[in-house]
Amino acid sequence: MKQTTKCLLVCLLVAGWHTAEAQSDRWQQRVKYVMDINMDVAANRFSGKQKLQYTNNSPDTLYKVFYHLYWNAFQPGSMMDVRSRELGQTVLYKDKNGNEKRDWDGRVTDRISKLQPDQIGYQKILSLKRDGANQQYNVIGTILEVPLAKPVLPHSTTTFDMEFEAQVPVQIRRSGRNNSEGVDYSMAQWYPKMCEYDYEGWHPTPYIAREFYGIWGDYEVNIAIDKKFVVAATGSLQNPNQIGHGYEMTGSKVLRPAGEKLTWRFVAPNVHDFVWAADPDYKHITQQVDGFTAHFFYIENEITKTTWPALAKMIPDAYKYIKAHYGPYPYKSYSFIQGGDGGMEYPMATLIMGNGKLEGLYGLAAHEWMHTWYQGMLATNESLYPWMDEGFTTFAENNVVFHTLDSLKTPTAQTSAYNGYFALLRSGYEEPLSTHSDHYNSNYGYSLSAYSKGAVFLEQLGYIIGASARDKGLLKYYWEWRFKHPNVNDFVRVMEKESGLQLDWYKQYFVYTTKHIDYAVDSAFESNGKTFVRLQRVDNMPMPIDLLITGKDGKKVMHYIPMSLMFGSKPNEDSSIPRVVHDYWPWTNRTYDVEVNIPLSEIVKIEIDPSERMADVNRNNNVMNR
Repeated sequence: MKQTTKCLLVCLLVAGWHTAEAQSDRWQQRVKYVMDINMDVAANRFSGKQKLQYTNNSPDTLYKVFYHLYWNAFQPGSMMDVRSRELGQTVLYKDKNGNEKRDWDGRVTDRISKLQPDQIGYQKILSLKRDGANQQYNVIGTILEVPLAKPVLPHSTTTFDMEFEAQVPVQIRRSGRNNSEGVDYSMAQWYPKMCEYDYEGWHPTPYIAREFYGIWGDYEVNIAIDKKFVVAATGSLQNPNQIGHGYEMTGSKVLRPAGEKLTWRFVAPNVHDFVWAADPDYKHITQQVDGFTAHFFYIENEITKTTWPALAKMIPDAYKYIKAHYGPYPYKSYSFIQGGDGGMEYPMATLIMGNGKLEGLYGLAAHEWMHTWYQGMLATNESLYPWMDEGFTTFAENNVVFHTLDSLKTPTAQTSAYNGYFALLRSGYEEPLSTHSDHYNSNYGYSLSAYSKGAVFLEQLGYIIGASARDKGLLKYYWEWRFKHPNVNDFVRVMEKESGLQLDWYKQYFVYTTKHIDYAVDSAFESNGKTFVRLQRVDNMPMPIDLLITGKDGKKVMHYIPMSLMFGSKPNEDSSIPRVVHDYWPWTNRTYDVEVNIPLSEIVKIEIDPSERMADVNRNNNVMNR
């Protein structure tokens, strides 16, 4: 009986994993990839065979499917090339030496336009079959369109067999060969990948340089490559003994003769992408972390021989904070891999630059790892909601680093996020957060919107509903929406349920407009024996107000004015300071008179938002000293 119960429990857990805890109105498509890759390192090309089992869990009949062919972007005249050169024509400013700061990604600039035939990237389809029958297809830049001879019916499974070949581009953006730190291969976006189909339909988003969106599924990837290479990847290595004992040894550096090939076999469950990297000089160390293994692959030099082992030892403390605030890591391993062009997240792995100082390396590692939560498990559509990935990840990274790195010297965890947001406002390049990531008018505006303003959204939410409710809401968001591709409405509803407050106004103002916050202490006066403080809303976004009054005797009283659209009040966040809750401030009214129970002559300081979590664009008018 116990064995039967145990088996039933295991089956239920597996079923829950593979259906991604799907709600009736938020079904998920499902994929299973089996890929065999034969790498030719002399030519920087590989051939591939891909068997893709695709399950249509939607209620819709699919008459076509789409794949991504990301590497086709690394060709002169591609959409990425044209867009990069167009944005680069904008001069953001000139530095003190008169040098122009142009609005293009410094890693891309006009490099794609100058690639020679042996430097470009491509993914060429050699054959495509659907359930054994030849299938027609059309290549449109970085998208493969496949009109189906027979539709895929709702709740049915079909199999696509593909043969393809690819050339690894010179390292330009995220993937490629021979990056600036000497890593031979950063293999990201390297295979034809089925596009996502969800409740909004197909998402065949061309690769312009921005974000990704994928289908959860299981991957089995077999990579045949010259023996001298060490391979790091998403998932778990299945044949370490065949690869060689040196791979398993902590602190090992694998040395193998060149010429022959080894096949590295990786398996990754319930992920939406697969990345790998390879270099003959990779050193591999591991760190056990609360039920899973963290792997570290780096090229050893005078810097990395110290920083990377130190990074490994810092990961357990980082995870302790992450698990408590954002939820547990559900996989058996995670790999920090030196490669790429900065830092880029992938399921169960990240590619990061590795030659910097320890603090920078730790911050970069924390950011990319936190993407496992917001890009890997929650996985909003990054093209539509880049701030819900990059911004939430930046918020979490800032908190992790602030609370685990003693040498960090910033006033608050989110100081840099607010500074970035205010710089965005001054620049004139702000656009609504609802802007599609590929369609921002500037790289500058996109970056500060997605990263800084997105992080401010969460920190300011703590001001509106209370940090405790926000933090509890983030854990509920993780448990309720992981593996379901939530959108902004889903997130806001979690926070409304947790706080008991209405928050649709906050979403509308801060996400869908570029209206700003500016409140001021207008005046303090007495009338009919009572003391009043007049507050003014200078700009156009309404907010609830924390108003701190300090008397000559040093005593402080917090006066809280809820905003009418909230239909409620946040709890007192600091029990050491008495709080008075006033009637709501109608959002239509520009001024509000706060009655304070202290003679005017006894007041020495009046301050709006002493915590400085409200993104007030002019804090100079927030304080009146008397």
